[in-house]
Amino acid sequence: MKVLRHKIELLTGLLLQEMTMAGLHELRFTEEKPLLRGQDAELDNSDVFLSTVDTDWKEHDIETPYGLLHVVIRGSPKGNRPAILTYHDVGLNHKLCFNTFFNYEDMQEITKHFVVCHVDAPGQQAGASQFPQGYQYPSMDQLAAMLPSVVQHFGFKYVIGIGVGAGAYVLAKFALIFPDLVEGLVLMNIDPNGKGWIDWAAAKLSGLTSTLPDIVLSHLFSQEELMNNTELVQSYRQQIGSVVNQFNLQLFLNMYNSRRDLDINRPGTVPNAKTLRCPVMLVVGDNAPAEEGVVECNSKLDPTNTTFLKPGKLTEAFKYFLQGMGYMPSASMTRLARSRTASLTSASSVDGTRPRACTHSESTEAMGQINHTMEVSC
Repeated sequence: MKVLRHKIELLTGLLLQEMTMAGLHELRFTEEKPLLRGQDAELDNSDVFLSTVDTDWKEHDIETPYGLLHVVIRGSPKGNRPAILTYHDVGLNHKLCFNTFFNYEDMQEITKHFVVCHVDAPGQQAGASQFPQGYQYPSMDQLAAMLPSVVQHFGFKYVIGIGVGAGAYVLAKFALIFPDLVEGLVLMNIDPNGKGWIDWAAAKLSGLTSTLPDIVLSHLFSQEELMNNTELVQSYRQQIGSVVNQFNLQLFLNMYNSRRDLDINRPGTVPNAKTLRCPVMLVVGDNAPAEEGVVECNSKLDPTNTTFLKPGKLTEAFKYFLQGMGYMPSASMTRLARSRTASLTSASSVDGTRPRACTHSESTEAMGQINHTMEVSC
């Protein structure tokens, strides 16, 4: 069914598929089909989509200093390999945001080498109990400070984070506060800026004149997309309004809208500049509301370990991102990509693991080599 197929493709379609770049470093992929489109998975109804979970996935509620976190995990820690840890955007949860992407065949090839851990922001998982009146939702800093409890609970040594929107902001905060726990980051549609007074006033006015799902949709979609993709937008208006508890969602949205600027600056631009130390892949959708924010974030990161993804196949980009850090077996690389990353992977062990120190920008000159443009035919 056409409408239902569209439902499962929002973030892994519009927000993850149509990518652009505005930085000096890029990955370019020539492909025969668009990212994640053309899948044949037909679902009889949205409930099937929301309840479809691989039997290998296990649910946990983890105690943290700021309350319980709902987490689902597949696999167990593999030697010194990091776990892949995801964090979703406002209005979504791990299922709505990441299910289709992680069930995609090419992504399955990647994730079989890693333990995967999906984190739901407090109260955002399907079926979550409503928080009581007067409940103080964790701040964005506190949401980031909850994640070490997840790392410790499962015995991870460090993680590679994949975050979208608000989730990308949380993971960036996590990496700034706990840099030794983060091996790499994929940040999609991140806005590193807090809202100014004009934005705050506009949000207040919008809250008086618009429904909560409509406010969330304006965060997820550009105005052009809202006008031109009415069927898809209506599908997600229904999902946002029925799957996530609306009271809990409002609390999460309010806290995200009250976020402060990420305290980052490109090294050398200001004294004692603070920035993300790990390799980062920035991703932004064409005409995404956060496009300007992602461009600004790119300008504040270390260019020697930052990649800005333009339109292309995200699964391929993620694979090469991992290979650049020495984690993916070279057997699955194309001949061109292998020749360009040989200097990095040659230092890796047979199973793809490599010394922890190689991830940080100050560790080796080879780190910058993963940022050169790669022309790859898929």
